[in-house]
Amino acid sequence: MTTLLLGGRVHSPSHPDATAMAVRDGVVAWLGSDDVGRAQFGDADVVDLAGAFVAPAFVDSHIHLTSTGLLITGLDLTAATSRQHCLRLVAEHTAAHPGQPIWAHGWDDTAWPDGTPTTKELDAVVGMVPAYLARVDVHSAVASTALRDLVSGLSAVAGFDPHRPLSADAHHLVRAEARRLLTWQQRDEARRAALDGVAAAGIVAVHECAGPDIGGSDDWQELRATEHGVDVVGYWGEAVSSAAQARALIEATGARGLAGDLFVDGALGSRTAWLCQPYADAPDTTGHCYLDPDTITEHLTACTEAGVTAGFHVIGDAAVTAVVEALERVVERFGAPTVARCGHRLEHLEMVSGEQAAKLGQWGVVASMQPNFDARWGGSNGMYARRLGIGRATRLNPLALLASAGVPLAFGSDAPVTGINPWETVRAASHHQTPGSAVSVRAAFAAATRGAWRAGGVRDGVTGTLVPGAPASYAVWETGDLDVSAPADSVQRWSTDPRSRVPALPRLDPDDPLPVCRQTVHRGVVLHG
Repeated sequence: MTTLLLGGRVHSPSHPDATAMAVRDGVVAWLGSDDVGRAQFGDADVVDLAGAFVAPAFVDSHIHLTSTGLLITGLDLTAATSRQHCLRLVAEHTAAHPGQPIWAHGWDDTAWPDGTPTTKELDAVVGMVPAYLARVDVHSAVASTALRDLVSGLSAVAGFDPHRPLSADAHHLVRAEARRLLTWQQRDEARRAALDGVAAAGIVAVHECAGPDIGGSDDWQELRATEHGVDVVGYWGEAVSSAAQARALIEATGARGLAGDLFVDGALGSRTAWLCQPYADAPDTTGHCYLDPDTITEHLTACTEAGVTAGFHVIGDAAVTAVVEALERVVERFGAPTVARCGHRLEHLEMVSGEQAAKLGQWGVVASMQPNFDARWGGSNGMYARRLGIGRATRLNPLALLASAGVPLAFGSDAPVTGINPWETVRAASHHQTPGSAVSVRAAFAAATRGAWRAGGVRDGVTGTLVPGAPASYAVWETGDLDVSAPADSVQRWSTDPRSRVPALPRLDPDDPLPVCRQTVHRGVVLHG
């Protein structure tokens, strides 16, 4: 059966004037005008788009589904405006769920006037209930005494503090214990809520960044067994030292690669990102290093020899330097073409220099980035400026620099750290708070569609576009800004040259409402709407 979509505007590079699209057996069969479509597909199932915008569906290149779902189904602290407000939200949740362990996420103390909650203050609210309150970046957390007491040897590891939030290894230990207290039903409900949420946001595939220190093997295997229409491409963040070990781990996990959140360092907000120079607001520390240079090189060497995608979570400039130097050694051994074929990827890559970007572009290393980080924490008064000072802060997330160096870009949310709305990602990338660091809306949209598919290993040249022969994976959007009755040339506002006839994209200026997803379709199957 053929489905014919009529009366909209189809974002297709091959047919920039298309207002109709035919889909047959999950594949785009034809694009063109309404009248030709009606004549050519007279027996089709007709869908009236009523002026809506049809575009390739999005892919989120970095997400944590269970944690994202727990934010949806559990205690969300992202609205907390102060320490006392945060504790009040916890108290209200505790009263509504007496005696139940607490998993919460999202507090951000960057602009709080009264600092972060202490363990004693949390105990006063929750009593003897195990409570885990993750900071927004998920690299530190406030933990109640009842939870701390469940973790053997907690006080002997890096990042421990008897009163303040836990970070580094101490945070990983207490997070694992808090995760163990979740029931299977809670995890399953959370995963399904997250998958339904991304489908409703026009996303048809996600890159799950799993690993021993993220959700653990049980959560990853449960996610693999979850039936849902959204594709889940998994990366397992565990280091290996030989090609045989790399192949065995890929076989055991079913992951796409040994990449994702394999931590070289932490996060700037928690002051655990590994820096070359101390933090401006904490001159006694340069952050935390989880993987030494030799281990980084071993992992890249093993994965390259096995033909497996390798990668790391890397944020601070010292961490980036360690990874780039390790990549250089691997390139010297195997050659740039071999390295490029593996599709190695770096997550976040916030503090990268021009020289490093040029090397990554030559080696085909993917930058899996989150433009919403800049939207949330950039600018002269944001968290980056507080942690690093203006000089270093303005060099973060240099999207234009990486693109100009030929580094393949893939965009995602790192949810639950930032929201899953992909149009927010595109807008953030095209309205970077540092002048000269933004990319065009077209480039940002490509990084959130075709670029993210390629980063996940799909390199057929058509997936992530709407052309005849491409998978029919698309979303239908209400935008309110595209006049489909106007001549095509009059709406080419996002093209650098109107003669290029690149299809228009919705207006994404800061005050413009974001498109609303009416329907999400993946390979011809409706996932939402």
